[in-house]
Amino acid sequence: MSGLNIEQKENIQSLAGAFLTVSQKAAVAAYPWIGKGNNNEADGAGTEAMRNEMNLINMNAVIVIGEGEMDEAPMLYIGERLGAGNGPDVDIAVDPVEGTTLVSKGQDNSLAVIAVAEKGTLLHAPDMYMEKIAVGPKAKGCIDITATLTENLKAVAKALGKDISELTVMMQDRPRHDYLIKQVFEVGAKVRLFSDVDITGAIATAIEELDVDILVGTGGAPEGVIAAVALKCLGGDFQARLVPETEEETARCIKMGLVNPSAVLTMDQIVKSNDCFFVATGITDGLLLKGVHKKETDKVSTHSFVATMNHSHFIEARH
Repeated sequence: MSGLNIEQKENIQSLAGAFLTVSQKAAVAAYPWIGKGNNNEADGAGTEAMRNEMNLINMNAVIVIGEGEMDEAPMLYIGERLGAGNGPDVDIAVDPVEGTTLVSKGQDNSLAVIAVAEKGTLLHAPDMYMEKIAVGPKAKGCIDITATLTENLKAVAKALGKDISELTVMMQDRPRHDYLIKQVFEVGAKVRLFSDVDITGAIATAIEELDVDILVGTGGAPEGVIAAVALKCLGGDFQARLVPETEEETARCIKMGLVNPSAVLTMDQIVKSNDCFFVATGITDGLLLKGVHKKETDKVSTHSFVATMNHSHFIEARH
């Protein structure tokens, strides 16, 4: 577990406010590109705003989950160092515009997202598919990614004190999930489908008002790490397995220290420390957050979500 002293732990948690500003500025920067059909410009605007603001924060940070390798700059690349120095050493998992296609098409659920943890404690997940299962605090300890979805639904229903027919199962609307959807229908539970951004669906399991009991499916591994940080802060649970589809992807896993690429990854293996936090700001309206909206002539509003260990809150602001 953590080797940090109390002062260093408090320093990491105290960074959450500064990172709220980071996500807000990224969302506001991407806002002019909503519905303009240009993924790259939206992503570039969010990235530039995010990088500039992070370099003002008193920290020594390294991007461990980013948007590619160094030769793909100007994106926030894996291994990039950020911060003004003289602060805590942290790892960052980031997506300045999660759902660039959603932004370009003016669709719901795009976010600026950041997860931060003490140095050396985040899984360096390669950019490939990951099988995921997520639940909120009441079902913590009840999931098993090696079991069938039906078995997991029975366990979650019992933990929540619900009939299995009352469960709402969230998953991405993709043909690869048709067999899972079929299992949900067979046991009489409800499906809630979404087009993109499974981070939102994972977090929704830990927020009772959103009425989502479990998230399942296969999506991006980098997003899985970010979701795991959020759920750790919220007291939920998350399990995953990487799904390398080629020999090259398998070799990359091994190179990154994942000797058995298809091994089960628990939340504590993905995020090895409790010294972590999650921040998101909506770009377009979505399940979790409202998007950026124009107010007076020179002002816009933002809606953000911040989760530190055992504390979470929504924040509305004008800029």
